[in-house]
This record gives sequence, structure tokens and C-alpha cells, in this order.
Amino acid sequence: MDNAAPAFCAIYRWRLHPGSEESFVQAWSRVTQLLLSERGSLGSRLHRGHDDIWYSYTQWPSAAAKAEGLARPSVDPEAWQQLRAAIAESLPELILEPVSDFLAPLPREDFASNPIS
Repeated sequence: MDNAAPAFCAIYRWRLHPGSEESFVQAWSRVTQLLLSERGSLGSRLHRGHDDIWYSYTQWPSAAAKAEGLARPSVDPEAWQQLRAAIAESLPELILEPVSDFLAPLPREDFASNPIS
């Protein structure tokens, strides 16, 4: 690997129920922030594709850290339920092997506005 990068990265993909997008983004944001601050996650980014599939790219220090972080009781059961209610279909997780990483982090204020507009 050319530079330091997380040891575990994955992409999650979903199709959402029509009209549930805002609720999904709010719940996803809440869960992601808590996993970052309380469970050792290295963060995640949420994307909406032109194919109406939603994509989340997540990073953890290791697969073991991810498993341990998610094995404990839910960081926010209501937000998890809100996520599940918005999801019409979950597509298989894609595990990625980091090879080289030159992605610059964006300032958090870039995402402060409505992320689904």
C-alpha cells in the first residue's frame, strides 16, 4: 500500500421505499456519528446513485474492530429501526481491500446543509 489506510472498508447498498429518503438520511447520520464517536469506526460516507440505489462507504481499523463495534447493544435502537423501516431492499455488502488512499477528508460543515437536496 502506498500510504496508511484503514484495514477494513466496505460498501453497503440499499433501495429505499419511496418517500423515506429524508428519514433514512437522518437515521443513517445519527447511527454513523455514534459509531464514529463511541465504537471506533473511522467514519462513513453516504451517496445516492442515479440508479436510485443508496451507497454507504465505511471504514474501520480492522474487520475485528467492526465486528466488535457492531456486536455490542445498538448505539441508538430508534435510529436503527428508522433505517430498517426506510429500506425496501438491502444488496450484498462489498468488502474492499485498500490498496492506495489519497482521499482528502472534507470539512464537516460541507455536509451541514440538507444532504439529500
